[in-house]
Amino acid sequence: MRYQIVPVTPFEQNCTIFWCEKTRLAAVVDPGGDVERILQALADEQLTLDRILVTHGHIDHAGGVAALAARCPVPIEGPHQEDAFWIEGMVQQSRMFGFPEVAVFTPDRWLQDGDKVRFGEVELDVLHCPGHTPGHVVFHHAPSQLAQVGDVLFQGSIGRTDFPRGDHATLIASIKNKLFPLGDDVEFIPGHGPMSSFGEERRYNPFLSGRFG
Repeated sequence: MRYQIVPVTPFEQNCTIFWCEKTRLAAVVDPGGDVERILQALADEQLTLDRILVTHGHIDHAGGVAALAARCPVPIEGPHQEDAFWIEGMVQQSRMFGFPEVAVFTPDRWLQDGDKVRFGEVELDVLHCPGHTPGHVVFHHAPSQLAQVGDVLFQGSIGRTDFPRGDHATLIASIKNKLFPLGDDVEFIPGHGPMSSFGEERRYNPFLSGRFG
């Protein structure tokens, strides 16, 4: 599997394209906006979009889902159904954060912990990791030792928990009980900012050592 990060929206959200090298079928994770930029990245690599994956329902991650699906009618998978209220409020989110007005969408498949998503010969594991939002999911590709963690974890930081139905203790439990057991060598793509590894964050992240938070 290969990947490319495409920063989108004024929040510089790390929309990620994963693809199967053999079939050139791709999944776009968290198309928060700037759909033309995402489509151009797919075209540049001569990829065929096979599905849209969503980690959680915040607008900078999900605001472009409906527009991308309108241009490329493929299945939308994720997040967990606990984030339905965020997706249903997408229009209100666009006004709140000064985004162009966006459309609400309904996933073709709500994801559960332990589910798999597939495109071409690639299979991703789904982990339900609530805390930042109640329905947040993470996508893990074990053979590549790579995860897309959305806004659960960042280099040197963790996701905010001051939004509706966020919970700090739940977020910390998701990181320590769901992500870190995947292994120190697993690299991750966060929702914003540079990549890191679970080992680096387990050892040095001040929000996980008790120094902050």
